[in-house]
Amino acid sequence: MASYGLYTHIQSNRRRSVALLIGLFFLVYLLSFAGALAAEALMYDASLGWLLQHAWGYFIKSIPWVTLGTVVWILIAYKFHQSLIDAVTGASDVTRTEQPRLYNLLENLCISRGITMPKLKLMESDALNAFATGMNEKQYSITVTTGLLKQLDDAEVEAVLGHELTHIRNGDVRMLVIAVIIAGVISFFAELVFRMLFQGGGSWRSRSSDSSDRGKGGGGAAILIAIALIALAWILSTVIRFALSRSREFLADAGSVELTKNPDAMIAALRKIEGRGELAGATSAVMEMCVDNPRQGFEDIFATHPPIQARIDALVKFAGGHDPGPLALPKPDETPDEPQGEQQSDDAGNAQAGQSGGPWGQGDAAQPPGGDKPFLPDRPPIELGGTPQAPTPGGGSGGPWGPRRDS
Repeated sequence: MASYGLYTHIQSNRRRSVALLIGLFFLVYLLSFAGALAAEALMYDASLGWLLQHAWGYFIKSIPWVTLGTVVWILIAYKFHQSLIDAVTGASDVTRTEQPRLYNLLENLCISRGITMPKLKLMESDALNAFATGMNEKQYSITVTTGLLKQLDDAEVEAVLGHELTHIRNGDVRMLVIAVIIAGVISFFAELVFRMLFQGGGSWRSRSSDSSDRGKGGGGAAILIAIALIALAWILSTVIRFALSRSREFLADAGSVELTKNPDAMIAALRKIEGRGELAGATSAVMEMCVDNPRQGFEDIFATHPPIQARIDALVKFAGGHDPGPLALPKPDETPDEPQGEQQSDDAGNAQAGQSGGPWGQGDAAQPPGGDKPFLPDRPPIELGGTPQAPTPGGGSGGPWGPRRDS
């Protein structure tokens, strides 16, 4: 079977997926230590060294429970992430009977390359976008918006489906789902620690202790260190998400061209999707999985997708496609009506055609005097037998070939 997408990119994505999981546990442990340090600082008025030492001891004891909680979180996300995404987007499964056009396009692509067909989902939205999700072949699915189906023709829809199939094949989908899980875990633990710090009022609750070497005055510094560690964990989780190479979109575009053999369709699809892909109510994690993510910030420094123009330029340069330029599309609530001038001219033309009876003249003039009978001359051109008749007085023609001469 011919491969599509770069093999090295697929292997790189597998290594990154493992690295992301390892990084997830590291960040969760970092947050756990920050939480233990903040708790010690709020409970005891002691020196910074004493608080750090005791926080470390509690952190070591909590490692098994933190690990277990993280594993449970991953298993839940692994099992139910598609249901959660469907709940956010409102997408639902579709069958061949419900969407024969879309289903047949995807099935033909999968059959042509021997790919296991993913589930097909449809999202009710006027936005023009699509995305793939899943962690294995049993979970992979492709979601398409109704707006994309209305505005794109078959070749363009096929190109979008090929783009998402390439993401699945290259392992991009699995890696992005893991990145979303990391973001969710970090946000959850960070929120817990911040609630403990600030919703409790940051009150000091000094406890008596028999130890005389714990000192005093280190609580403020300990809290600052805890906040810094939480911020570091959040920044690292953000960097991990945005460090995922944006080249995956270029490779998915190239993979779509290889599947469909039609670079112009991929370019036209990108032009139509450009600036029209915003999914109302979708989280940033879902938008990162889409064909195009219009949510950019800081002048594309943290952009999850390369600009549409850069992707089109690559297709023109390396795939030989042709760029039609920005495309204007009708609004979803508008139906393309026939221009009034053309309708009037058509009506006039029809009326004229009804009067003329055809392109060779008036219908009435073409009717013979005898009604519906075909035109016949007054007499046959040649008479066999009998006496020839004299020419008609007054210069009559005597037939269609002029006056007759008697021999």
